Amino acid sequence: MPEPARLSPTDLAPRFQQAVSTQEYPKRIMIDGVQIIDLRLMVDDGGSFAEVVRFDEAGCLLQIPAFKVRQSSYSQVLPGAIKAFHLHYNQEDVWFVPPTDRLLIGLVDARESSPTASQTMRFVLGAGKAQILYIPRGVGHGCANLGNTPATIFYYVNQHFNIGDPDERRLPWDYLGTDFWEITPG
Repeated sequence: MPEPARLSPTDLAPRFQQAVSTQEYPKRIMIDGVQIIDLRLMVDDGGSFAEVVRFDEAGCLLQIPAFKVRQSSYSQVLPGAIKAFHLHYNQEDVWFVPPTDRLLIGLVDARESSPTASQTMRFVLGAGKAQILYIPRGVGHGCANLGNTPATIFYYVNQHFNIGDPDERRLPWDYLGTDFWEITPG
């Protein structure tokens, strides 16, 4: 069977020729210091398993040796909720969204002296993948649950929460525009 001939724009009906565009796949630009670390997700007919973090004798993460865990927390994000933007002067975060859940993550580099100052990142955690996300201090971060079921974040931080002097700063949720937190059509 001969290979079919390639099409060109002129092979389309005139009403489609002007409307067709090419999907772009730009390379993801990482914010300086941010790390997305793939974990091994083992799946069998009975379920799945992933080792999320492993600690050395000093309590530091083996995946991020300079990160010493001081507290671990859990957060549930309800459908339609946007939790953003959080910013810390001293605290650093490591996030894990279970593969069974799905959250849109947004980051913005607020550090003036960073080589990626003002750079943004927008990506999904969970969604069938096992990953941890390291967020350095000074990087604004948040998430949105665009689905219709609750989603979970387990996170590790390098300092204890102090209600008397919280290192919990905020930027407006729509600092990067309301469309930043919407599903990208197309």
